[in-house]
Amino acid sequence: MSTILTYKRLENNAVQKVKRAFILMGRGMGIFFKAIFRGLSKQYTIVLVPHSEKKVYNFHISILAVICVVLALAGGVAALFWYRASSNMGSMVTVTNKDSRLKETQASLDQLREETALVMRAARGFEAALSGALSTLGADMPAFKEDNSGAGGDLSSFFDIQETPEGVLQEVNDMRGLRSYLDSAVEPLKEIGALLYSHSALLTEIPSIWPIKGGIGHISMNFGQNENPFTGQFYIHKGIDLSTYRQGDPIVTTADGQVVTVDFDPGGFGNYVIIKHKHGFYTRYAHMLSVRVKTGQRVQQGDVIGYIGNTGLSTGPHVHYEVHIGSDVVDPYRYLNIRDTLIKPVEK
Repeated sequence: MSTILTYKRLENNAVQKVKRAFILMGRGMGIFFKAIFRGLSKQYTIVLVPHSEKKVYNFHISILAVICVVLALAGGVAALFWYRASSNMGSMVTVTNKDSRLKETQASLDQLREETALVMRAARGFEAALSGALSTLGADMPAFKEDNSGAGGDLSSFFDIQETPEGVLQEVNDMRGLRSYLDSAVEPLKEIGALLYSHSALLTEIPSIWPIKGGIGHISMNFGQNENPFTGQFYIHKGIDLSTYRQGDPIVTTADGQVVTVDFDPGGFGNYVIIKHKHGFYTRYAHMLSVRVKTGQRVQQGDVIGYIGNTGLSTGPHVHYEVHIGSDVVDPYRYLNIRDTLIKPVEK
């Protein structure tokens, strides 16, 4: 029991000593801060004495006020420097972004120049092809003005490229010249279209396509003098014989017209059809296996009128094809190639 009381007494003494130490420390700190505050709050007088006999000016100020003023000035200067640094940083970022966009714009401009060069090269080829086509068809060429500026190279003679004005890209000027050329080419192209339309209409009115559908087969006997396969004597063959080596392939009419004869000749043409066309043309299709048209029926170029056969006086499956102009018999092969003679390739 006495031991416990001893420990309690020692513990209370220790607590009292610590408490007194904290109290003394607090008092010391209070005294220290009071002394500092009194020192800072101590008033000083600044006297401004003019050289004349004017009134003397007295200013009372404390150290604390001086410190506050200095801190305020330092804060203002720091804020100013921070603002200037931020502005400079923003300007640098803006300049960097503009430089990046400028590089992208320059790359796009270079690509535009390359594409413009390719377009102008293609335009030269177009101009040459159009010139050849127009001269072949007898149409007028677009009028080109000569370039007297001495600039623009070979394209100047084609597209009327004038000397590039200051501040205008050469490519822009080239595009203006190309636009002017294309505008001038519209009327000749319309004239080509009209000519092609008239030629197309003409080609459907005269016997100008292969008489077997799909363009298959070959000529087994030409027009004119030939050896008769039955008598062995020479005679004038008034048409051409076309063969596919088999029966049943479709036979088509070679031009628009009207069926005037559908008949059967056992000792000669076998099953045959005669069609009347415009411009005095008649066509005959003979040795047919069967016929699909009737007398008086109107047909259009390419319509199936029957099938290859071996009827009448024939040595094998084929179609005997004739072309008449009025009462004259002509070589059908001349008209089978008529598209090649009307539309010639442009020489480069």
